[in-house]
Amino acid sequence: MNTARLEAFSDGVLAIVVTIMVLELKAPEHLSADSLAQQLPNLLSYLLSFVMVAIVWVNHHHVFQLVQRADARVLWLNNHLLLWVSLVPFATALVGRNSAAPLAAAVYGLVMLGSAGAFALLRRAVARNADHGLGVLHRRAHLRNALGIALYGASVPLAWWHPWAAYAIFVAVAAMYFAPERRIEAALQAGH
Repeated sequence: MNTARLEAFSDGVLAIVVTIMVLELKAPEHLSADSLAQQLPNLLSYLLSFVMVAIVWVNHHHVFQLVQRADARVLWLNNHLLLWVSLVPFATALVGRNSAAPLAAAVYGLVMLGSAGAFALLRRAVARNADHGLGVLHRRAHLRNALGIALYGASVPLAWWHPWAAYAIFVAVAAMYFAPERRIEAALQAGH
């Protein structure tokens, strides 16, 4: 099957996820520097989560620009990814309201771990359907995926020791994923 419907559905789900997250941001009832400072954890958790969802969208877009068809396995693995990403608003709200709580950081780490794992499975399935050259590009990206999964996995127990160390991991993984794979960018520009 052509990937256009899969991409459109994914775009819609990701747009809804971002909308839900921004609707959780509430302006203080009585405006003051102190009331704004109290909203800072909510705003920072939103910004981190927005970046994470944007990274999923950008990388999802690049992955599907390189394939022409999706089989049933790819469709289900895409839904698996969307399931995990749809939990991001819940984890974001937990962190925003309880940023110093180890459980909040651990739940956020679990959601990120699930999302990263689901994306890695999806990418593997897409690589199986790609022609040889594109399949090689996807397989090379698996190393970065594995590193992200390992870091997210480490963040969960680390959150119980020190939540801010887990948050540092989340920021580091976001920085690592911020730029799409250069080889995939080159393949897209070459019109592959």
